[in-house]
Amino acid sequence: MKLKRRYKWLNIERNNKFVNRILFLSIPSALVLLVLAIFNIVSPLIAVLTYAAILVFNSALLLPINFELQQLKKYTSSLACGEDFDEKDMPISPKETKEIIKSINAMHRFWAQKTDDLEAQSISDAAVLDTLPDPIMMIDRAGNIIGANLSSRNLFGRKITDKNIEKLFDSNNFIEAVNRVLKKESEAENLIFYIHKPKEQKLYAHIKQLPWISKGRAVAVISLYDMTRSMKIEKMQSDFVANASHELRTPLAIISGFIETLLTTAKDDAAARENFLKIMQDQTAYMSSLIENLLSLSRIELSMDDKPHDVVHIAKIVDEVKQALSLKAKSRDILIVSKIDDDVTDIIADGQQIKQLIQNLSDNAIKYGLSQSDVAIKVKMVDDIPASKSLNVASGPAVAISITNKGPKISSENIARLTERFFRMQEHKDLNIKGTGLGLSIAKQIIVRHHGNLTVRSGNLSGTTFTVYLPKNPNPSPNLQDN
Repeated sequence: MKLKRRYKWLNIERNNKFVNRILFLSIPSALVLLVLAIFNIVSPLIAVLTYAAILVFNSALLLPINFELQQLKKYTSSLACGEDFDEKDMPISPKETKEIIKSINAMHRFWAQKTDDLEAQSISDAAVLDTLPDPIMMIDRAGNIIGANLSSRNLFGRKITDKNIEKLFDSNNFIEAVNRVLKKESEAENLIFYIHKPKEQKLYAHIKQLPWISKGRAVAVISLYDMTRSMKIEKMQSDFVANASHELRTPLAIISGFIETLLTTAKDDAAARENFLKIMQDQTAYMSSLIENLLSLSRIELSMDDKPHDVVHIAKIVDEVKQALSLKAKSRDILIVSKIDDDVTDIIADGQQIKQLIQNLSDNAIKYGLSQSDVAIKVKMVDDIPASKSLNVASGPAVAISITNKGPKISSENIARLTERFFRMQEHKDLNIKGTGLGLSIAKQIIVRHHGNLTVRSGNLSGTTFTVYLPKNPNPSPNLQDN
């Protein structure tokens, strides 16, 4: 116990082999004294006393050095472990030792600053990569993903790191291209491929080896570009041109024929000129409406992947639609009446599209309704949207908007085709009711974007009712989304 206290008082570790060092340094002196005693040059007593004096001298000489070495060891160990240790608390005095401490501190500050700079640079680089809209991933020699930016994590999941690309992508062409780069058979690969999970997408991939000077586990980088949207735009453009050219051919031929007639045989016929100009005006109005509807349909399809974010007041939109269609309804001697329940709440949706949806359905109700009748617009809350075989509807509470008119019954065969592009019932054509056949197609696309539903009920006495269901929050049902 006393020995332990002495060690503690001297601030020396017990396992520092201090005694062994003293004995080792004293061995030459011991050998000399032993030889002198053997040859009787000095007496054994003098040799023992001299050796004891040498031990005391060496102990007195090495004790401060050993003490300072222990302090340096303790100090450097504290720095290595990241602990706080104030050099001023170290009971050392020699100038050389203080210089060593000063050098150690300078080195520690230098590397600590380097570490902070490297960490800050890494955070900055990660932040820059996270701002890029396209997915970027770094992979190691085995094809494991060891780094991914925010776009990649949003597309493939937060736990994308450490996953192997073979388990993440279901495209053999893409996997083979990555393997060629990893095996150094190719410095870079570019290809277009398709994936089916988490959703159907057409992707362009650029796979490139990292330069040999790069350090760390990453050996290649993969950058992806989503071509799905551009494909949709191209398809919409081609569809627009095809539909427009097909549907405009007839009215243009009619107008061209009447112009030719007015320039020749009906040149001086005032009655024919007036009749022909009226027909030409109707055809021009039809073409204008057709082009506007096609453009509207293209804009809606272009926004299908964008989540709606407006706070929409349904009651306000119904009032605006009533005012906008009041003159048209009056011209047909039709009265628009509305009933909105008190518990109807606002919804998250695209305000412009919801107004277009209600206006298209209300306009059709007026156009195809009987004169001297009512068009009724009713709005109420429902707990759930009716399920659909073809639409991915949202779950939870929704607003139900019903628009009813009095008119001929619509057969079940025609109801199934109402939302087809350019579809018009033969009865309406026979009655010479003008229309492009795109109004309900536009309505359907708006409903699809908002993960709602549309039901149609038609009878001889009750009339025809179109009911639109719009969720409070347009998130698709998780169950349907997974299928």
